[in-house]
Amino acid sequence: MTAPHLLAWIFAALLLQLSAGIGVALWRRQGRSQPANAPAAVSPKPSSGAWPGWRDFRVKQRTFEDPANSQCSFYLEPVDQAVLPSFKPGQFLTFQLPINEAGETRNIVRCYSLSDRPTPTSYRVTIKRVPPPAGQPSLPSGLSSTHFHDRIREGDILQVKAPSGHFYIDSDSQTPVVLIAGGIGITPMISMLRWCLDEQPGRTIHLYYGLRHSNEQAFKPLLEQLAQSAPNFHLHVTCSRPGENDVQGRDFQHTGHVNVELLQQTLPHGQHQFYVCGPTAMMESLIPALINWGVPRHDLHYEAFGPASIKLPHDPSSPTAPSADTAFTIQFSRSGRTLEWNGQDENLLEFAERHGVSVDSGCRAGSCGSCETGLLNGDVGYPQTPDHDIAPGHCLLCTGKPASALTLDA
Repeated sequence: MTAPHLLAWIFAALLLQLSAGIGVALWRRQGRSQPANAPAAVSPKPSSGAWPGWRDFRVKQRTFEDPANSQCSFYLEPVDQAVLPSFKPGQFLTFQLPINEAGETRNIVRCYSLSDRPTPTSYRVTIKRVPPPAGQPSLPSGLSSTHFHDRIREGDILQVKAPSGHFYIDSDSQTPVVLIAGGIGITPMISMLRWCLDEQPGRTIHLYYGLRHSNEQAFKPLLEQLAQSAPNFHLHVTCSRPGENDVQGRDFQHTGHVNVELLQQTLPHGQHQFYVCGPTAMMESLIPALINWGVPRHDLHYEAFGPASIKLPHDPSSPTAPSADTAFTIQFSRSGRTLEWNGQDENLLEFAERHGVSVDSGCRAGSCGSCETGLLNGDVGYPQTPDHDIAPGHCLLCTGKPASALTLDA
């Protein structure tokens, strides 16, 4: 072996010994810094996706959002601690609530809009206490809202279905947005607004919020802070009956109602996408007025809270629906009843109930799916597309009307 070869072997041996020494030192340091009995790092549970059926959620927090303490937010965390699936801003949650009446417990189903942008750890809904009808104090207040306000406390467990609904903001568009809310219709608009400001900060947003007086305004500090900090967000609070302490320019911007005349005066010219949510009276007047103003139907999205039948101007491109008083034979196969539809009822659910046919129901607005019934024969039409995704071979009784003779599995 020559001298150069011998030197090369010696150098390689020294290098190998040095590497082994460094490895041992690092291993010992790691051993000192990590005790032998230290638990392994815990990774967050993965998202369960849009889960089927009911899932348990714990009420983490309750917060009132208005001066009158009539609108309460409930923050919900999944009991299983899995990461929550996202949702489309504007969608709702469906709840199953055990209600005790006269010593007996029965389950009711109700839907409430999500009132915040999506987060991986919690959902939020904001629920308004529904009082008895005006001038009829002897009638009961809202069954579900009273249950939430009076009985649901932090730490309680609620059964919830995954977010759903067809009323949500177009996330692929940068077209300026007009959000129009009446009363508690503000809840899906808050979700849309907060998502849009986070994900599309350059998109112009106009929010019109209709109230009787400022004591009814929810999320006032939040809305005012966002209006000051976001240059593309324009807030228009409108009071129809301002309170004696309400000051225009401080507590609200406009007197009266949110209508087309107000929009014409305050909106800049150009294309906008309209999202509208509010009580029946507002929806039945404003939606047709927007269409008559010239808003294209593909730019008009709306949702009423509670049952609402919005009669739209006729669209020549849509098929002609049967006349309201067209007579059809309705057969309920399991009940053994054959009845005549004559247009007297608003929908098939009311028709069934009036004739004593037992069917399940919940929201009565096409959202929860409780009244979904097998359609064995015939066709059912809907004034507006229901939020609930109807299974093939089924129909929703609460918003559906017969378009032909029917055989229902009820």
